[in-house]
Amino acid sequence: MPDALLGALATPGLVWIGLVTIVAGIVYGFAGFGAALIYMPVTVIYVAPVVAIAAFSVSAMSSLVTVFPRALPLVNRKAVLVLILSATVAASFGICVLRVADVTVIRWVVVTVCAVTLIALIAGWRYRVEPTLGTRMGVGAAAGFVGGLSGLTGPIMVLFQLAGRDTITTTRATTVVFLTMTSLLMLPLMAAQGVLTAQAVALGVLLLVPYGVGSLIGQALFRPERERFYRTVAYAIIGLATLAGVPLWDRM
Repeated sequence: MPDALLGALATPGLVWIGLVTIVAGIVYGFAGFGAALIYMPVTVIYVAPVVAIAAFSVSAMSSLVTVFPRALPLVNRKAVLVLILSATVAASFGICVLRVADVTVIRWVVVTVCAVTLIALIAGWRYRVEPTLGTRMGVGAAAGFVGGLSGLTGPIMVLFQLAGRDTITTTRATTVVFLTMTSLLMLPLMAAQGVLTAQAVALGVLLLVPYGVGSLIGQALFRPERERFYRTVAYAIIGLATLAGVPLWDRM
């Protein structure tokens, strides 16, 4: 592990990855979503997607002691459990595709998912019916597959939550619990398929502190009555990170 940590310290763009991780943590802490949308487009510029995904999952362990404890009592645990289990099963198939897919293609998938999600969130799409068990399983499965492939487990889930009728406090808590648990469960899934490297784990360990500190700052800033302000800031940061991650910039 010491050798892996030394290797992680030599990661190209580590300073930028660390900075974007802090920003991702802050947004996650106050909005309950957006961390991977900010982290992935920038991080995959410097490291392979599989390394970026695994490192992010490791760094997500900090959420267990930062934002997760306050969020858990506020959620519908049965509904969240269905979403988590469905996502976990489907994520294995997404990881299978990740193992054989072209890196540039995955980067385009990342920025495309980010952009489409951002547009849908800004547009304010909503549904009016109470979601069924089948609906939750479908949403969880779709989120898990995309998460296994691109590291972006959140977008589909976030869109589903924000389009519903829950309060912003409940929505934030639900996404925090879902994203924390699915990120952690991604690690054994990746290990089982032989794509969890020591380099990725070491990088994730280095990012534990900046992500955790960012999450605590964001949580301290969260005020339910200022929902519009926080969403606007989160959307702006997600948009900038998505633009930064477009593979076309590599040729300039």
